[in-house]
Amino acid sequence: MSRTPFLRAAVVGTGHRAQLYTRALAARPGHRVAALCDPSPTRMAFHNRLLAEAGESAATQWEPERFTDLLAKEDIDEVVVTTVDAAHDHYIVPALKAGCRVVTEKPMTVDADRCARILDTVRETGNSLTVAFNYRFNPVHEKVRALLAEGAIGEVVSVHFEWLLDTRHGADYFRRWHRDKRSSGGLMVHKSSHHFDLVNWWLADVPHEVFGYGRLAFYGSAAGERHGLRRDYERAHGAAPAADDPFALDLAADDTLRALYLDAEQDDGYVRDRNVFGEPVTIEDDMAVLVRYTRGATMTYHLTAYSPWEGYRVMFNGSAGRLELEVEESRWQRPSTRITSGTGAVHGDTAAEHAGGARLTLRPLWEPPVEVPLVTEHEAHGGGDPRMLDALFGPVDAGTVTREGAHPTATERDGALALAVGLAANRCFETGRPVAVRALIRGVWDD
Repeated sequence: MSRTPFLRAAVVGTGHRAQLYTRALAARPGHRVAALCDPSPTRMAFHNRLLAEAGESAATQWEPERFTDLLAKEDIDEVVVTTVDAAHDHYIVPALKAGCRVVTEKPMTVDADRCARILDTVRETGNSLTVAFNYRFNPVHEKVRALLAEGAIGEVVSVHFEWLLDTRHGADYFRRWHRDKRSSGGLMVHKSSHHFDLVNWWLADVPHEVFGYGRLAFYGSAAGERHGLRRDYERAHGAAPAADDPFALDLAADDTLRALYLDAEQDDGYVRDRNVFGEPVTIEDDMAVLVRYTRGATMTYHLTAYSPWEGYRVMFNGSAGRLELEVEESRWQRPSTRITSGTGAVHGDTAAEHAGGARLTLRPLWEPPVEVPLVTEHEAHGGGDPRMLDALFGPVDAGTVTREGAHPTATERDGALALAVGLAANRCFETGRPVAVRALIRGVWDD
């Protein structure tokens, strides 16, 4: 490990989400982005421009095949993993073995074997792994947890959770690598791991059994033909039928998307703007799940990836009342995908054009309902990103080396428990039978 007055970091995977970490580390005096690792020199060069803008020196650029050499030769203290989900373990495991502190984007990984490999390595090395579940840091979600923990509705008996992705945000998972379940685990793993972690955290409980149904009902070639939505093109760039397609993404119209993806195609061939009604698509877009928790509570969960509005509703029924949360992140969308974020984000970085509000209602037994005051933000994933970064790397103005803030971040165990629900749901989609999640992933349930 380095003897420098700052921690030397490597950012692995330099796509859109990695910008958050490159900028965050560059802004903190106790940290230094020393190395970048990605198949694309073009994307790494983009991140080096971000470092230059922040007044930092350029990081060295490494190919993924030389990652272990990077760790040794660059004297790395901490590694941030923001690659394609299925590749997370390729970097987490050697980084832990090298003695690095590791932060990985969610989901921790995409299947049970990879998960077991990561858990085994954490136990063997005793080193730190944190999963970046930024939704925990949203002030609205923190308020929900506080009310449940203080017994505002007594014992929680059941939860109903509905999450809606609109046709701007939801469609984006069907343009890019996420549409391949081998890479992302499907939305039950890639997207819903956020939500399953929230419920595990809110209830302070662990999942026991899962049942569910899921299908590709809106996106993909067959559904697109059935609903009269499909245009005949493979990818949007340069395709005349995509010019007025409300589901198409124009990479050339946004400077960041052009630099990160269109200009980088020459490096690795990755295409970011595929037809959402094309082939192949191997993930689901409509999923209904039932979860039973160890202490007896149940959750009904539904994820829709083609909604006219974006947001979520979650209701908790308890022995002393009911708690209801509704958040409108976008009340509706125009028929175009216009990028307004400076980072090229389709969703999350900035408030949606038609952002709604949030409402949290406590309904005690035998008393009038109470509207709970909320601090709400629509930027930076509900304000979760900056708070998470402070917890991971310390405040921007701290000026000292810090490995973790006071807020409890998600561990490898939390990552495994959130993953377990998604993997069990995927198994149910295939078999039509309930799945005991403990049988899927070992080493996270207390005997």
